[in-house]
Amino acid sequence: MNGKELLLRALRRERTPRPAWVPFVGIHGGQLLGVAADAYLQSRDQIAAGIGRAIELYKPDGIPVVFDLQVEAEILGCELRWSGESPPSVVTHPLDGGALDALPPFDPAKGRFPLILSALDRLRQDYGEHVAFYGLITGPFTLALHLMGNNLFLDMFDREDYVKSVLTYCAEVGQRAAAAYLDHGADVIAVVDPMTSQISTAHFQTFVTPYLNQVFDHIHAQQGLASLFVCGDATRNLEAMAQTRCDNISIDENISLEHLKELGERYQKSIGGNLKLTVSLLLGSEEDCKLDAIRCIKAAGGSVGFVLSPGCDIPWGVPERNLQAVATMLLDEYQREIAERTISLQQQDLFEEIALPDYNKEPAVHVDIITLDSTSCAPCQYMLEAARQAAARLDSPVVITEHKIKTREGLGVMTKLGVRNIPTICIDGHARFVSILPDQNVLFEAIQTRAVQKKEMSAS
Repeated sequence: MNGKELLLRALRRERTPRPAWVPFVGIHGGQLLGVAADAYLQSRDQIAAGIGRAIELYKPDGIPVVFDLQVEAEILGCELRWSGESPPSVVTHPLDGGALDALPPFDPAKGRFPLILSALDRLRQDYGEHVAFYGLITGPFTLALHLMGNNLFLDMFDREDYVKSVLTYCAEVGQRAAAAYLDHGADVIAVVDPMTSQISTAHFQTFVTPYLNQVFDHIHAQQGLASLFVCGDATRNLEAMAQTRCDNISIDENISLEHLKELGERYQKSIGGNLKLTVSLLLGSEEDCKLDAIRCIKAAGGSVGFVLSPGCDIPWGVPERNLQAVATMLLDEYQREIAERTISLQQQDLFEEIALPDYNKEPAVHVDIITLDSTSCAPCQYMLEAARQAAARLDSPVVITEHKIKTREGLGVMTKLGVRNIPTICIDGHARFVSILPDQNVLFEAIQTRAVQKKEMSAS
């Protein structure tokens, strides 16, 4: 059984000799070539070469062609901010004051889709016999947020019918994007909808489930396999996700694999995840990565319907040796046994060099946003924007600071603040909004209340 067949069986929740292995290589492909992310994501030849290099190094069973949740949004008129070490981010929202019928028509022959599909053609020719290829598309809810901006969350209450019309449109875009990938031979379509971690279960069932199912049904009608890929702490919505008509659910480190395994058994879904992106892959040693892989394998219960993968796009800067260490734990049972017996967990890092402000003595209210990286993580981006907008409405001084956990400073602040999930908003050292994007007025009132308290403290 080659890797491609093994992965497809795992996704169908069949028993396999070992768990499947899918490194979600996006801009990391550019890193492997020494090419900046912005140049890499705009070049067919670089994408094909970067993914080819990743296949040679990491021996995956499956791999995405690209990991970029802005491809559809760019075609629909969103302006992007490009970076050399992260995927682009959306900076304008055509439906923030614009009309739905004024959007340019979505066409996979436009934008960067043609070069991505051409890269897929080349990769399938070179590796398609033994590697399965994922086509990643932007989920309807996240695409709606790109188009509408943070107004989406308010409009879910005030303009429900309009939001549903936008989501219907976004689901149609998803269907066309999925069809384009499948027409070019993609084996799996991953619907990546990270913003769904930011809403309640009731809102998920109203504004996400019907539109995801439209896309999943379309994928199945074309004989494809459908994976639902989420980031952030979507625990509250995990069962609702399992009730959708996908074949597989992939999660990041914020969610318990044990819990997902239980839901997978109940709803007959295969599962994927949840290697730690920063603590292990980016900042950890090879031994850390081996231990993390073993943790995931044990938590998922072995080799029935499990795909070992990172929880999101592999960050820029992850050492090749760390991903190779993960691959070894899957592909070499003897080495895995040695690792389990000989690698001991290192003493917890106390981050003694990281100091927090004395918040009560600071004249300004400090709003700390713990993120993966707002330039590459959509929930992080929109949470940071919400905090800045709320702070701009106050007369009192407010300091907004983003702490990216892909850096040691960010990890240290996260640890010292006791934050366990990202993204999270802390106000003067207290976690207030954990992996959920608050209503703009609620966030404003929370910051304002703290500002009033500090004025009273300084006056007494």
